[in-house]
Amino acid sequence: MKRGDLYRVARPGGADPKAFRVFAVVSRQASIDSRFSTVVCAPVYSARHGLASQVAVGPDEGLKHDSALHCDELVSLPKARLTAFVGRLAPAGIADLDRALAAALDIDVEHLLA
Repeated sequence: MKRGDLYRVARPGGADPKAFRVFAVVSRQASIDSRFSTVVCAPVYSARHGLASQVAVGPDEGLKHDSALHCDELVSLPKARLTAFVGRLAPAGIADLDRALAAALDIDVEHLLA
């Protein structure tokens, strides 16, 4: 399992009406590789609003149609539920993910680099 991998999850829980939902793993790799049983994930929705906290994804990442990762809706999922691999973000997609997470969490990246 790698950061940026996409997995199809059955009955994701909460108020999600879908029987299945695709999630992207967004945790840092050290956490993914640890003995910790869960990882932080961003859900994929077909709705795309062009928000800074969203990442465009689609067939290039293994999906059936154009969609978006929604970094404003992060969830913790058990690693054991992430078994149906769909695809992976390319390096440019990981960079987009980093920017979207910074926007979603209101992290001033410029300030950190100063």
